[in-house]
Amino acid sequence: VQLQASGGGLVQAGDSLRLSCAASGRTFDNYRMGWFRQAPGKEREFVAGITRSGTMTDYRDSVKGRFTISRDSAKNTMYLQMNTLKPEDTAVYYCVAGDLRSRISVPRNPGLYQYWGQGTEVTVSS
Repeated sequence: VQLQASGGGLVQAGDSLRLSCAASGRTFDNYRMGWFRQAPGKEREFVAGITRSGTMTDYRDSVKGRFTISRDSAKNTMYLQMNTLKPEDTAVYYCVAGDLRSRISVPRNPGLYQYWGQGTEVTVSS
């Protein structure tokens, strides 16, 4: 499956952005999906994930209550609505998809997502 992320940009603290991830190539509903991010000089980290059906989601603690992940099967697209953005949210955001077996419905291990998009940059100024 090919993933194309978009929607990043330069915003001020407190603003909102919505990232999109368009999937193509294979059946969208076969894959759990998620978002990772990597800030300059820092390790890549899990941001949010969603199951194939969209019924379960998970978020890292620092974005809970501010970010919402969703997916639209009719459009083969996943979204990340980011509200009340903070400078520490500045990073390149990657959308991911995977169908590897996992005991966890929404795994945070990047190794369980074998497909990665090219990334979209989000910069939040203070």
